[in-house]
Amino acid sequence: MRSFSLLFKQFSRSVLVVAGFAFLGTSAFAQGDAAKGETIFKAKCTTCHAIDRRVIGPALGPQLDTETDDKFLTKWIQNNQALITAKDRKALAIYNQYNQAGMTVFAELSDADVAGLITYVRTTYKAMQTAPKAAVGGPAAESGPSQMVIFALIGVIVLAFVIILVLNKVVSTLERLLLKNKELMIAEPVAEAAPVDRMATVKKLAKNKKLVFFVLLCGTLALGSWTWVTLWTTNVHQGYQPVQPIKFPHDLHAGAMKIDCQYCHSGAYKSKNASIPSLNVCMNCHKLIDRRKGATVPSPEIAKIYDALGYDPATTKYDSTKARPIQWIRIHNLPDFAYFNHSQHVKVGGLKCQTCHGRVQEMPEVYQYSPLTMKWCIQCHKRTNVNMKGNAYYEKMEAVHDLIKAGKPVTEAAMGGIECGKCHY
Repeated sequence: MRSFSLLFKQFSRSVLVVAGFAFLGTSAFAQGDAAKGETIFKAKCTTCHAIDRRVIGPALGPQLDTETDDKFLTKWIQNNQALITAKDRKALAIYNQYNQAGMTVFAELSDADVAGLITYVRTTYKAMQTAPKAAVGGPAAESGPSQMVIFALIGVIVLAFVIILVLNKVVSTLERLLLKNKELMIAEPVAEAAPVDRMATVKKLAKNKKLVFFVLLCGTLALGSWTWVTLWTTNVHQGYQPVQPIKFPHDLHAGAMKIDCQYCHSGAYKSKNASIPSLNVCMNCHKLIDRRKGATVPSPEIAKIYDALGYDPATTKYDSTKARPIQWIRIHNLPDFAYFNHSQHVKVGGLKCQTCHGRVQEMPEVYQYSPLTMKWCIQCHKRTNVNMKGNAYYEKMEAVHDLIKAGKPVTEAAMGGIECGKCHY
């Protein structure tokens, strides 16, 4: 009986030890709901993090793959600032490694939510590591033609060679027959050909005065029309579409993504020029969006933006020594003597960009949609009705007309003569 009790105690201790290790293992390496973790990741993490690459913050896949202390990860995700304030060694190391950049506090996430998030990141990263990687930089290597194609080509060559031999044999046989029967052939007398006057028809037509007059009249009309059209369209570049250093798809940005034109061309509503957006405007989005769906490297066109700015997507840092300007090619050009102000048309007139530039939201590459001639501008001014409601400029103009009707004096100040832009522009 005593031996049985000792055996039971030893067995109980072993079970307790195993249970303790199991508890520590589960506490150190959480197993949560990956589906729920995916929802949380897409809602709260994708702004700053990706699983396999660095965005603003580090790539989460390698980080969670090497860090197995899920208790620490849970505390860090829920309230990293508290760990930093408490001088936690791991927290300070991460904080200093990433230039003391603050991370959002997610106190609303429960331990189960964080466990699901960690499980989703680890399983997804593991799947990315085990999945076969597609070749980068071009299509897959060709395996060469099949054996059937090779045999078919050889057969065609052999058949052609046999046909050539047979034809040579037939030709040689016919030559021998001609030589053998040469004595039986009677030569026929050859009549001398009379000289042919090839210009006879032309000479006959040239004597027809009505036909000559008709041809000259048609030629004069055709030449005059061609001259008129050529002079009228001089320096008119409708349809001009130069090749830009970066292919910017307006149908994607203005069409599919519905980005307002003035987000990039911010000068259209406040200045004479619509302005070309700086690359910093591009980086507002492309710090996070740097590749096409399913690709493992940045898009070639987005990579050109990175190169021009000296930007390294791996470290998210800029090297000003590598920066260079993008040499965009101007599409819409007006003569120097023509004055056009975007703000007058966009802000005051309330015109849409598509009125002059066409359906830009459907253009893969922008081209000059309108002729931009004086006739085109005048026709637009004749048929466009002016909307005076809520427009301070026209309200002042109406007030001036009321003064004139009432017989009261109208000063230059009432006409806008003391506005800064009248003299300083």
